[in-house]
Amino acid sequence: MNNHAEPHGTAVATDETLAAIALSVRSLAIDAVESAQSGHPGLPLGLAELGALLFAEVLSYNPSNPQWFNRDRLVLSAGHGSMLLYALLHLSGYDLSLAQLKQFRQLHSQTPGHPEYGLTPGVETTTGPLGQGLATAVGMALSEAHLNALFHDEQGALIDHFIYVITSDGDLMEGLSAEASSLAGHLRFHKLIVFYDDNHISIEGDTNLAFSENVEQRYSAYGWQTLSADAYSINSLRQAVQQAQSEKQRPSLIRVRSVIGYGSPNKAGSASVHGSPLGSEEAQATRQALGLTEQFFIHPQATSFFEKRRRHLQGREQQWNRRLKAWLSLDGQDQQQWRRYHDSPTLLLEHVNWPTFRAGEQVATRKASGALLKAITEPLPQLIGGSADLAPSNNTAMPGSSDFSAANRHGRVLHFGVREHAMAAITNGIALHGPLLPFCATFLVFSDYMRGAMRLAALMKLPVIYVLSHDSIYLGEDGPTHQPIEHLAALRAIPGMRLLRPADAQETIEAWRMALEERSQPTIIALSRQGLPVFNKPERNWRSAIRRGAYIVLESTSPPECIVVATGSEVSLALEAARQYGAGLRVISMISREIFEMQDEEYRRSLFPSGTRVVVVEAATRHGWEHYVSRPSDLLILSDFGASAPGKEVATHCGLTPQELLERLKS
Repeated sequence: MNNHAEPHGTAVATDETLAAIALSVRSLAIDAVESAQSGHPGLPLGLAELGALLFAEVLSYNPSNPQWFNRDRLVLSAGHGSMLLYALLHLSGYDLSLAQLKQFRQLHSQTPGHPEYGLTPGVETTTGPLGQGLATAVGMALSEAHLNALFHDEQGALIDHFIYVITSDGDLMEGLSAEASSLAGHLRFHKLIVFYDDNHISIEGDTNLAFSENVEQRYSAYGWQTLSADAYSINSLRQAVQQAQSEKQRPSLIRVRSVIGYGSPNKAGSASVHGSPLGSEEAQATRQALGLTEQFFIHPQATSFFEKRRRHLQGREQQWNRRLKAWLSLDGQDQQQWRRYHDSPTLLLEHVNWPTFRAGEQVATRKASGALLKAITEPLPQLIGGSADLAPSNNTAMPGSSDFSAANRHGRVLHFGVREHAMAAITNGIALHGPLLPFCATFLVFSDYMRGAMRLAALMKLPVIYVLSHDSIYLGEDGPTHQPIEHLAALRAIPGMRLLRPADAQETIEAWRMALEERSQPTIIALSRQGLPVFNKPERNWRSAIRRGAYIVLESTSPPECIVVATGSEVSLALEAARQYGAGLRVISMISREIFEMQDEEYRRSLFPSGTRVVVVEAATRHGWEHYVSRPSDLLILSDFGASAPGKEVATHCGLTPQELLERLKS
């Protein structure tokens, strides 16, 4: 029933066995939620048969090695129904104990309220914000399609697995899912199979309060195959899955007609069972209705079945590993490419012919970034990415690489269309799937549309790179709708997100190196539209110093009486003012405030001696800069939106000029 060859006989899941698994799931879900006095019992009760079928027959996985590369991926986009997944992970043999299920939603447990990647074995991505799981799964499907096209032996594709998703009405109401599903249909990701839990209930009541569209017709218009199944008929579910797996041109949406809270005598089919425990009386009534005589019941038939299935699944991975080992022993061009895909980016960076820029050149940092991308495209074959229809402006073309499309899975240039929400989530999916190194690009101001997925990238510690150009009011004529003001502060506020704002072309190269070397958190590279002068770097070891977040770009000939700290394009503004100021001024380029503030006190004091006046210059809001200065007038920042005019005129209008800085310094 799946796409993987069987190494030997597998355990057969009879209807009786599947019923035993489903009953166990319902028991565990009822009691875990009741014990926590918090949670969402409705979805686990409603989809227990689907979960049983997936883990007993459909999915190819190995509980003993959750990271087996060619496993099927299952994404619970409806993350509020987490007990469905936790119960099945426990039953099927993942390292998730019954004691952990009994600690559902408790501090430091492996069973948080919504699934968290990296915390619970078998959880493929952090979900909960609706629509994010589905969109992330599209990125996983993209990775599978790319790798499937690249690596083959005599048996066929070495990477050959499905991506399954469980979604809710709420997932499909979110605009994010529309963006991602539209692109998935366009790119014909036939290995993507989505189960839509059609139970007609949301938190406020029946979905007809706000949702009456024909979902199947919508997905058909996206280019998907649409199917339907009865949640309580194993044959109906099985036939729908088989039909979806057989489709070779389109992703599939299976509408699963279900009853939320199935089995609850008084709450099934109602909104009250969506996000609240059943309550002690109703929980007991539900146990009686289901024939349960004890809490946290696990049917012996479910236990014995999964013991046999685990042995089969281990054999399946072992067979694939032998196949991969035999293929790698050939050591041809494709095998070398495989190894490069799995090499550390740091090792591959040794082979990059880095672009060089001379002091005095005038280069927009977005153009310097484009030159860097051209240089690393060949040495880093696993680099893949693109823009939300802004590649010519972002300078994110990858010369020598073709476009990824339905007809060309080998391509590395991604075209997301005008879909910033989906782009960021899809990029998360690419990073989670591995081993590709993803980046995505748009204007900094449109990071507002990406923020949900960017926050999840930081939460999951994914090494995604965001190329965000047109980073200030200097972009000019497009006006205040396109001129970012509060965005640097908003992005710096995300824990675990690194924001790099290089001050010239040379710093831009180092910013990219820093981003590629970092494998445990996402990185933003904020880039200028306008040309910036490449300035002399007085520190011989400035490339090392910049990795500490800030360094001195102009030193006073005597102990400094004032320090100007600036980021990005404002560093050249500060240097211009400094030339007119005379001696006694130190200028610091702070490429990353987050990195600098993590440095030891000795380094921080070496740049900002205690008692020395500090003036901050940044074409953005004040948030986070207040503790650097002793008085508000020492912040040369923006407090309002920009205007539509050439960039220099807008800067003058906003008071962001060397003359204004000079007056502040002399006041």
